[in-house]
Amino acid sequence: MNFTPKRVLENPHDIKPYPTVEKYMTKQLIVFKPSQNIEEAMEVLVEKKISGAPVVNEDGDLVGMLSEKDCLHVILESRYLNFPASQGLVKDYMTKTVASISADKDVVEVAMIFENSSFRRYPIVKRGKLIGQVSRRDILRAAVDLKSTTW
Repeated sequence: MNFTPKRVLENPHDIKPYPTVEKYMTKQLIVFKPSQNIEEAMEVLVEKKISGAPVVNEDGDLVGMLSEKDCLHVILESRYLNFPASQGLVKDYMTKTVASISADKDVVEVAMIFENSSFRRYPIVKRGKLIGQVSRRDILRAAVDLKSTTW
């Protein structure tokens, strides 16, 4: 009897025991452009009932995130500095330093990242390009799917 596997892996260390975050991330994203009007972006956040969205340039590179907190600055400037919000652009208010997660991270690695962070979601990048977003809920969904597997 031969118990040799039919398929031999070149590097068995490349196998991840858990699926990558790419399987559970949201791929259909609302994104903003840096040159987009800030009031329009705020209207989208309210209309779509989301608390933030990635900002990408023309090449699809992640260049920032626009959050509800960022938008509060618009209100404060408009009120206290007499700055007309209608003239502001997303790039003027977005957070430029963005923590992101690589698409090849497995769901357990991402769960650890969330556990040690106050963020509720992270953009997912592959070769510098935004390809999706993962939330805590996405990782919980992965846990339910993997409940028969030992974490």
